[in-house]
Amino acid sequence: MSSTAQQIWIVRHSDTEWSLNGRHTGRTDVPLTTGGQLKADQLAPRLAKENFALVLSSPLGRGMETARRAGFADRVQPDPDLLEWDYGKYEGQTSAQIAAMHFCGEHDASLDWDLWRDGCPDGESIDQVAARARMVVKRCLTTNGNVLLFSHGHFSRMIAAMWLELPPSRGRSFGLKAGSISVLGFEHANRVIWQWDRVDVFEGH
Repeated sequence: MSSTAQQIWIVRHSDTEWSLNGRHTGRTDVPLTTGGQLKADQLAPRLAKENFALVLSSPLGRGMETARRAGFADRVQPDPDLLEWDYGKYEGQTSAQIAAMHFCGEHDASLDWDLWRDGCPDGESIDQVAARARMVVKRCLTTNGNVLLFSHGHFSRMIAAMWLELPPSRGRSFGLKAGSISVLGFEHANRVIWQWDRVDVFEGH
C-alpha cells in the first residue's frame, strides 16, 4: 500500500464539440476542438511542477491528446478502465433530448430518467461504472507515488465518489468542467478532496 501522502490528480479531457454542446459523449471518439487543444497545452506548466509515478489516460483520442499536450506524451499509458460511461442508446444525445425520449404524451409527466440511478439502456449500469472506478482507485493505491489520470466527466465524478467511499449515486454531487484539474488525497488517514474542478490555469492566475 502506498504512503498516505499520496495524491491522485484527475484531469478531465479538454473541450470537444460534443462537450461544448452538452451531448453525452461515451465511446464516440470525438476530437478536441482548436480551443480544447489550446487549453490542453496550458495544462503543461502547472502539471510540470508535480512528480508523478504513474500517468494513465482513457484510450480515447480526446483523453490521450489532452495527456500528450499537457506534457506526458512519453509517459502516458492507456487504461480502458478510465473510459467514459457507456451511454448506450443515449450516446450523442443532450439531456433535453433524452428527457423528450421519456415523455409519454402531452398530459403525462416525464418518466424521470436519472443517469446516477438508472444507468443507460444498452450501455452501462451505475454498478458497472462504479466497479471500474474502484479498480482505478485500487491501482492508484498500490502505486508508490502520485498518480495522474486523464479521463472523462461522469467517470471522473465516479472516481471521486469511490475515493470517498460514498454510494455510487453520489457522483452526481461533483460537477466537473472540461480541462479541469482535481486532486484527491489524504489528511492523516482520511481520504479527502484537496482540490476540485480547478480551471483558473486558463484564466491567467
